[in-house]
Amino acid sequence: MAVTEPAPIAPAAAHEGILRRQSLRESAARTYARSLPIVPVRARGLTIEGADGRRYLDCLSGAGTLALGHNHPVVLEAIKKVLDSGAPLHILDLATPVKDAFTTELFATLPPQLASDARIQFCGPAGTDAVEAALKLVRTATGRNGVLAFTGAYHGMTAGALDASGGATDVRVTRLPYPHDYRCPFGIGGERGAELAARWTENLLDDPKGGAPAPAGMILEPVQGEGGVIPAPDEWLRRMRRITAARSIPLIADEVQTGVGRTGTFWAVEHSDIVPDVMVMSKAIGGSLPLAVIVYRSELDTWQPGAHAGTFRGNQLAMAAGAATLAYVRENRLAARAATLGARMLARLQGLAAAHSCIGDVRGRGLMIGVELVDPDSTARDALVPPPAPALAATVQRECLNRGLIVELGGRHCAVVRLLPPLTLTDEQAVAVLDRFADALAAAERSTPRRADSGQSY
Repeated sequence: MAVTEPAPIAPAAAHEGILRRQSLRESAARTYARSLPIVPVRARGLTIEGADGRRYLDCLSGAGTLALGHNHPVVLEAIKKVLDSGAPLHILDLATPVKDAFTTELFATLPPQLASDARIQFCGPAGTDAVEAALKLVRTATGRNGVLAFTGAYHGMTAGALDASGGATDVRVTRLPYPHDYRCPFGIGGERGAELAARWTENLLDDPKGGAPAPAGMILEPVQGEGGVIPAPDEWLRRMRRITAARSIPLIADEVQTGVGRTGTFWAVEHSDIVPDVMVMSKAIGGSLPLAVIVYRSELDTWQPGAHAGTFRGNQLAMAAGAATLAYVRENRLAARAATLGARMLARLQGLAAAHSCIGDVRGRGLMIGVELVDPDSTARDALVPPPAPALAATVQRECLNRGLIVELGGRHCAVVRLLPPLTLTDEQAVAVLDRFADALAAAERSTPRRADSGQSY
């Protein structure tokens, strides 16, 4: 698929002026704008068109939000229907037909054992607030305060969610080892490494001198996204479910990024056939608009009215767009499609890795894919695998953008190139994405200085 160059939508000076004013007016905390200096003005499906007339294949998808890509017709029609109906757009937590339809559709997608006895809490419009609600819920229900979380985790940017994320310090969260086949914390990898991680967890919880505060809950991602696209082994997830159930510790599955078909099942916990006590959902459930909820077993529903409130819990447009998205994914079997196409893309990337020593690992599930870039010429001793190469990853990201491909970086050292295309990705588009990535990787390798000690480049 060739990149077309239509006439600019805005003069180059205007395009550059918008970017310049953004850098002067917006905070130093801005992120995506730094690595993606574009001004989107139109979008459809996989494609974004910038103010300068360039078109891009978007494999960021709103950080996994856009299950159906940009401006899908069923989403636009759902939004238009609400607008034309005269329905209220802001309703706090009152009942409406739109909310009822969304909740009904969402429950139809849940694991049956959870859906049959579930409650839903509509949260503030971001996933991080849903994480806060989940932590508050289990603390209220159990009367305990401790939280079990995992290395490499990312659960959001508010205080409680950050406490449970991997980079937090000085918190009341007990950090447990998350299994990582490529960079195993025990230097083993595979089933044995995952077994040791589970055994560590079990031993810590049963050790009266382990130092872990009494846990109100365990929170985990079935696939760590920001942590570097690391799928949890199915047997390890089942072990976590057994460990928590035996000790009456509620298990919270953070499905903010993995949900709605992204990993090849509607919810990622379905790969391991576990049923968590709480599921945290956002991103794709709003059909591109802000929406976040938690769904949990009814016996946990012990908090008082107003225990978790928020002015913007009743986003009618998001509920309508979300219901349309959930139904479309379910009716068109897009989760199964993501599994098939994702496996095909992983296979091609693994073939690319065989020809490029700078690719240390290719991993993922469904259309949640990560490529870890490394320094194969490192002289570091005692390293089981080469060290990560964040500078090379940043160069690959720039070269991708130059070729009309938007990708994101993640992982502990920002050395993992992440692909999160919409579930509506066609075979032809998948080929175009991988062609551009391969070309960008080759260009980045050519621009990387040779190492004096090895005489080799990446």
